[in-house]
Amino acid sequence: MSPIAYTGTIIAIAVVLFVWNKLPVVIVAMLTALALWATGVLTIGQALGGFGDPAVIFIASLFVVSSGLEVTGVTAWAGQLLIRGAGEESRTRLLLLMMGLVSLLTALISVNGAVAALLPVVVVIAVRLKRNSSQLLMPLVFAAHAGSMLALTGTPVNVLVSEAGLDAGVGGFGFFEFALVGVPLLAGTMAIIVLFGKQLLPERNGATMPADFSRHAKTLVEQYGLASGIYQLRVRASSPIVGVPSSGIDLSAHPELQLVAIQEGETAGPLRRPLVAEGDHLLIRGESEAAAAFAAQMHLAFRDEKAAGQGEDTLFNRSSGLAEVVIPPRSGLIGQSVFPGMVTQSGDLIILAVQRPGLETAAVKGAGGIKLQAGDTMLLQGTWRALDVHLDDPDVLVVNSPELVRRQAVPMGPGARQAVIILIGMVLLLATGIVPPVVSGLLAAGAIVLSGIMSVEQAYRAIGWTTVILVGAMMPLSTAMVETGAAKLMAEHLVNLVGDAGPVALLAGLFILTAVMGQLISNTATALIVIPIGVAAAMAMGISPRPVLMSTAVAAAAAFLTPIATPTNLMVMGPGGYAFSDYWKLGLPLLIWFFVVSVFIVPLIWRF
Repeated sequence: MSPIAYTGTIIAIAVVLFVWNKLPVVIVAMLTALALWATGVLTIGQALGGFGDPAVIFIASLFVVSSGLEVTGVTAWAGQLLIRGAGEESRTRLLLLMMGLVSLLTALISVNGAVAALLPVVVVIAVRLKRNSSQLLMPLVFAAHAGSMLALTGTPVNVLVSEAGLDAGVGGFGFFEFALVGVPLLAGTMAIIVLFGKQLLPERNGATMPADFSRHAKTLVEQYGLASGIYQLRVRASSPIVGVPSSGIDLSAHPELQLVAIQEGETAGPLRRPLVAEGDHLLIRGESEAAAAFAAQMHLAFRDEKAAGQGEDTLFNRSSGLAEVVIPPRSGLIGQSVFPGMVTQSGDLIILAVQRPGLETAAVKGAGGIKLQAGDTMLLQGTWRALDVHLDDPDVLVVNSPELVRRQAVPMGPGARQAVIILIGMVLLLATGIVPPVVSGLLAAGAIVLSGIMSVEQAYRAIGWTTVILVGAMMPLSTAMVETGAAKLMAEHLVNLVGDAGPVALLAGLFILTAVMGQLISNTATALIVIPIGVAAAMAMGISPRPVLMSTAVAAAAAFLTPIATPTNLMVMGPGGYAFSDYWKLGLPLLIWFFVVSVFIVPLIWRF
């Protein structure tokens, strides 16, 4: 068999295995790369070269940046804005806002960057609104493909066709000139998804959808009887408590009040100094009238008048959070006495309440201690960092990870400002093209780690390795198509077939070729193959190459039919719970719309 025959056979087998969906997609991808080497089509360096490709490294870095935005609550904030703007009931408004946002972001930072940034936002929205993620994630990606045609920076293909126009002597395309065709593409994409998406998309979720923690704080404070009557009082300079040891604060004159804890300054952590100082906070539990009288007597100020008395706002905010732990069998804490307001051994966490079946409120309100038993639950409060660090203890089982809770429930938390600045910096580097995209991504990912938003270990865990391996293993397929001459042979035969039928037939033929190849190999690689052939055909027919180039760019963006068509299609496959066959159902109507725009609308704007 010739190298071309080997390549075609490998592609056919890979597609069958992807559609069969019985083997993990990464295994199919790795077998594809190894088969190209085993048949002699590629060298071992070429077959594994995709793992060192800048696009693969760029995608990995985007996972880190995206996770940094999620960890700091930026994605939770964006999700809340989308939900607030769309409402909880309107599917249409939610889809339109989501698709509009991703298309605008795509125009600035490319499809991969926009989808990676908004993917966790949309997953959070799906969880919070109890919608199937499959109904939202594919529209997110397909709208990003349409949005890539709004500006020169939307996709590398746009840059390629603009440079090809300059080389052909007919001039390049302006930065926003692509929007002349991008706006109709996006409008049609939105209309098709809104009108037919519900019927054409599956109703399912990914295998590992996160739980909804948006109301986690309220649930905990209600369960432990702390939903009201909790006050955070700031110590003023004139307060007689200033300079008093923490053990010297006397509430005997106010028996209806209970001192839960003393927090140090703005840190929200337990007081570690021997004496109380101005700016510290007292956590008081009791009746509102008694708390107000005590605050007036001791010159204390309610930290937030609006949140006064609301347990979830006082105990759960940007600075501090709550965590529920269970005492497991054989725990070293069994038999130890604890009481509400007690500071843990680390000195960073406060025990707010203890619960045991049959004792619920007694354990919370009792002034005395309670000896811990297996199965008891404790509610702990402290800074988010303290919760992350000190709950990794074999003596307790954490019910819900504080890190996961913070990501969803605390919008714009600690580090959010730095994360937004890093994102803006990456966008500017990508938009201006000062450095290659992969450098922009690596600089942004490095800044996320150096700023302390994430540790190196957390950055490793944030990378979607399935996607990275899949993209890296499938990239050599493009190399094989070019090296063997298979792609060029296909393109030349098609041009010879339709060339005599006129320029519109040429656009149709080039669209079909580009779109079909783009479902299997990189659209950038496809464009690199088709562009020179299209320009040569246009010159031979005596027509302007500009409509041919723009039509090719539109066709390259129409990567809808398979998950392997683009990295972003693969990104949502797991979180959306999609099978290989789910893509063409919604993708085919969109492909037809892109064909109409490419063949019939493009020549109206850029004349032959």
